[in-house]
Amino acid sequence: MTDKLTVSVLGTGIMGAAMARNIARAGHCVRVWNRTRAKAEPLTADGAHVAGTPAEAVEGADVVLTMLYDGAAVREVMREAVPALRSGTVWAQSTTAGIEAVAELAGFAREHGLVFYDAPVLGTRQPAEAGQLTVLAAGPEEGRDKVTPVFDAVGARTVWAGDDAAAAGATRLKLVANSWVLAATAAAGEVLALSKGLGVDPHSFFDLVQGGPLDMGYLRAKSRLVLEGELTPAQFAVATAEKDARLIVRAGEQAGVRLDVAEATAERLARAAAQGHADEDMVAAYFASFDEKPAS
Repeated sequence: MTDKLTVSVLGTGIMGAAMARNIARAGHCVRVWNRTRAKAEPLTADGAHVAGTPAEAVEGADVVLTMLYDGAAVREVMREAVPALRSGTVWAQSTTAGIEAVAELAGFAREHGLVFYDAPVLGTRQPAEAGQLTVLAAGPEEGRDKVTPVFDAVGARTVWAGDDAAAAGATRLKLVANSWVLAATAAAGEVLALSKGLGVDPHSFFDLVQGGPLDMGYLRAKSRLVLEGELTPAQFAVATAEKDARLIVRAGEQAGVRLDVAEATAERLARAAAQGHADEDMVAAYFASFDEKPAS
């Protein structure tokens, strides 16, 4: 057991709540805040203190972990928190915020004397709940003794991507990984949609590729959610996946790289959200293949 830390988790949605719970289970003192307080209240059963404001949540913290919707939300919440933050507090920023936003947040951290880590995570609801995320991290050597126990509590491993958090090395790696995840998810949905449209039993396709180089456990897992109607609770929601897809497209544009698949995936996710699937698992982009809800 490492020395007990006081860790403040700002944002207790699907991922943040699971991360806070595992930090508490690792023996650390956990303080949590969420804009919708009801989403944070269940964490009291794990010993977490639910704060009424971001400033209250971070008072006396050794480490602050942000897991919010996007970069704008992080900026807003940290502005509310900063009056209560001590100089030298470690800030692990785990929201998938995009390259530009990470640079801005790193500047905010410098301005207020915070030790900043770009620390997005790879994984969805189940690995988050099991403490089996992969933490992608970038930040200075100084301060890692405090942040590493937090990463160890939420993840199975930490992959370091540099010591300059402002360069967003961890976020760059996360966007590359998510581009693959989103492409595979969209392809799984289209395979099922085309099967339905052509009157093909999708299990015939699964049998066709079984055991070969085209087979994927991820394909089967995501397809099962559609075929068995298990799209809630979401492992990773349609609305959040759309946000990430647009961050990926933006990053590609800035790098002079055209990402047609990512752009099309963002539009599919947007259509699915407009059809009422925003809070369902991202494979619900399947429904974007149809003008009306397909018959079962």
